[in-house]
Parts: sequence; C-alpha cells; structure tokens
Amino acid sequence: MTDSGRDRRRFTAAVLGAESAPEPTPVHHRVARGVVVDATSYMLCLATPEGEERFLYERVTSFWRGGEVRPAELRPGDDAVVLCSHDGRLVAERVWAQAARATGVITGREGDSLQIDPGHGRPRLTVVLPYRISGRIAVRHPNLEPGYLFDAVGTWRDGEVWAARPVTTQPPYPLNSTPRRPPTRQYSTTVTGIATWYDPAWGRSSHLNPRALVAGAAYPALDPVGHEGVPGECDRRTSCVPLPLLSTGAALSLRNDCTRDTAVVPVVDCAAADSWLCDLCPSCGSQSAGRLASLTMTSFVALGGRLEAGCFNATMTVANQEG
Repeated sequence: MTDSGRDRRRFTAAVLGAESAPEPTPVHHRVARGVVVDATSYMLCLATPEGEERFLYERVTSFWRGGEVRPAELRPGDDAVVLCSHDGRLVAERVWAQAARATGVITGREGDSLQIDPGHGRPRLTVVLPYRISGRIAVRHPNLEPGYLFDAVGTWRDGEVWAARPVTTQPPYPLNSTPRRPPTRQYSTTVTGIATWYDPAWGRSSHLNPRALVAGAAYPALDPVGHEGVPGECDRRTSCVPLPLLSTGAALSLRNDCTRDTAVVPVVDCAAADSWLCDLCPSCGSQSAGRLASLTMTSFVALGGRLEAGCFNATMTVANQEG
C-alpha cells in the first residue's frame, strides 16, 4: 500500500472507528515471486527481493508455463510465482513461470496477432494466438476484430503475450454496442461476482521491481473525487455489479467462494476494464456475473486462485463507510 493509502486508512479509522478500516491481511507467507536462477529435477532457485531462495518439490508439485510442464522446462531468467506448501516456505506446491494476461478491447488485428487496449492509460499489448489454441479462443471470443472485448492468459515471450487459454466468454458484439446499464442508486456492502488478476510489474524484473510483490486489488469503481490526477483517469462505465465508489487505500474483504480462503486487501489501483465486462467465471458453478476487483498476481494466488484459470467466484464485503 502507498503512503497516501496508509494515511487514508488511518484517517478513516480515526473518524469512523477501527472496523471501518481493517488492517490488510499479510498474504505473502506462502507466496514467493522472483526470477529463476536454476531449476533441477528436485529444487528451484529464485532470485527474489530477499535474495536467493530455494524451494524443494513434492511428488504432487505442479508446474505451469503456458501448460503443464516438467521442472526442467523452467528456464533461467523466467519470471516465476511460487505457492508454498501449508507446512512452510521450503516446499513448492505450485509454480507458474512467465504467466501473462491480456484483458481489454481489441484495437487491431494482423494475422494471428492482436493489439489490446487494457484501459486506464496502460500500454497496449501485442497478443499472439498460436494455431493450437485458436479453436478454444474462438469458442469464448466469437469475433476477434477491433472493438470487441478480449481476455486470455498466456506467457510472456519477447515482450508479447502468447495466449494459452481464454478466461471467460465475451459477447458477440463490440463494446460500443453494449446495452446501456442504468446507474445503480442503491449499493450493498456485500456483493458477489468474480475476482480476476493482473500483474502490476508486467512480468519485468520481479526480483528488483517492488510492484511485483504488491498486495492488494485494482478496483473498477474508484471515486473520481481525490483521483483527478490518476494517469488516464479511471475510464470506467457503469459496472455490471452494483459497486460502491471507493478510494485507494480502502479495505476490501474478499472470499474465494471456491476454496473459502479469505483476506482483507487494500485498493491500490484502478481496474477500469473490469467495468467493461459482464462475464461469468466458469469455476464452482456460480452464476454471479460481473467483476468485483482485479487482485495483484501474488494476492490472487494467496487467496487460492490459479493463474491459468484467470478468475474465481468471490464475495466482497466493503467496510462500513458511514459515520
């Protein structure tokens, strides 16, 4: 959390009471992120902000690099996220390498490559659609042309996202033809929907970049008051979910409805693109449409999420903001 976010939380607690601004839950005791130094058949060595860390494997340890792989297929220099065993930080339960995500509006297409605008002034992404996954992509994204929504996870390769699988199903019409949603006049402090993830470090230098380990969530309904200077502003639409306006530093209590993991996370950024989408997460059979928040990569894993799945069904409770 930034210093301004901490100050806002302290001020809220002083004015409205401690329950209105609960302390964020530490989420990194089981999650590590860094750059692969070496990967053998029995141990992974990562360069992390804490120095080199080593993780042993169990028989059930799994590895993902655009698909299930063997540990020897991890490469020095790969960005890696490790979910550690419940028994301690020494043993890896799950490892993801080079995980990337592209969510936003298609702005261009040339052959098997797309240009994606993720919104909120963030840089555009080039997404490559390998032939072997083109059928899966087409099922979830019936029209891959400029103006249509796109959401897929994959791997970083030479600064491009090589898509591995679509996350959710997107509508067969462009974003500017989305039926107008009436503004919600009444909000609840508890709402259900889906939680997704994003990478605040864009897969770059995760052993050096402090943003790589930021705990928190980007939120699609930032209050414009107090955020006038946010780069690109928070170019949201009326959200599919009746979300209250919040500021950075506000606390969200999130529950993964699939695993029942819970945590309090601070709002650290804008998730403008989340308000463009009104989709369902295919996990757990939930039918609650709409995006609540995009967790940072490490917070998503700490809450029981699988990066390759891209989302989980969630219940969000916002601390009472009334005096």
